[in-house]
Amino acid sequence: MIDLIGRTEPLVDAFRRPITYLRISVTDRCNLRCVYCMPEAGLAWIPKPAILSYEEIAEIVHAAATVGVSSIRLTGGEPLIRRNLERLVTMLHAIPGIDDIALSTNGLLLADQAAGLRAAGLDRVNVSLDTLDPDRFTAIARRPGLDRVLAGIDAAIAADLGPVKINCVLMRGTNDDELEAFAALTRQRAVHVRFIEVMPVHENVAMQAQAWVSSDEVLERLGRLGALSPVEHLHGNGPARMFAYAGAAGSIGVISPLAHDYCERCNRVRLSADGRLKLCLFGDHLIDLRTPLRAGGGEDAIVALLRGAMHVKPERHHLVLGETSAAMRAFSEIGG
Repeated sequence: MIDLIGRTEPLVDAFRRPITYLRISVTDRCNLRCVYCMPEAGLAWIPKPAILSYEEIAEIVHAAATVGVSSIRLTGGEPLIRRNLERLVTMLHAIPGIDDIALSTNGLLLADQAAGLRAAGLDRVNVSLDTLDPDRFTAIARRPGLDRVLAGIDAAIAADLGPVKINCVLMRGTNDDELEAFAALTRQRAVHVRFIEVMPVHENVAMQAQAWVSSDEVLERLGRLGALSPVEHLHGNGPARMFAYAGAAGSIGVISPLAHDYCERCNRVRLSADGRLKLCLFGDHLIDLRTPLRAGGGEDAIVALLRGAMHVKPERHHLVLGETSAAMRAFSEIGG
């Protein structure tokens, strides 16, 4: 069956979860070296010829839109280091059926690009920020730049890229003493802070078990500052549980892949910068879309691969505190 905008039967996985959300990594490179994400020297980057062009990304998104995908998130690495990202946003915004385009960024380059991205069709933005202290920022990110990130958040608010969400990876003994300061931000500013449990990846598995702070502890500590009421209908596709203090301009959330996984609500797949479809952030199910795309397979081939992927998308991840899977790498992918 085809509807008025050319959609056919929507994607539904083997566990009856509709897949409506596609996260797209436009680059694997990043201008920070956060201690929980990658080694200070960086990683073995994907060769440039293997990276999907904007036209190739748009072709995949057009195919995905015909089978029910309506929301897109652009990620990295750090997506704002890829040149002319506004051009890709313009292309995606023009695709029938795509009604939400979001961006996840570390914010270093956001101040200069926020207005242009909004004009191109970007709807909202998430900014990764783990500390409000400049020296601590440099220690965690292994690069300076807190002032630039804060300016980027201001620019996103001014450009109406809301709700503006801040993703904070909470680590015991590193930044968990700032939990209350982040919460205080939400009382005066229209920002929505989500605290993310630190997860086991190759680069942090030795410290992760000691650094982990459960979402239950986060909510218990924040509840001492005042009553928190659940917030419903905050726009987005992320897995956070959201709350707010009475009269607050913003809200507080927790993302808890370990304490309380959200796999039963999973509505997403991911596209790597080199064109591989990843069916679970924490798994090794990868499907090559780039090769058939460059071989001229066209939209029908992409749709067939998307439909086939639904038979192998796993029911849940199997993260264990202090252990890691072979596939985990891009920690920033978690915050929707």
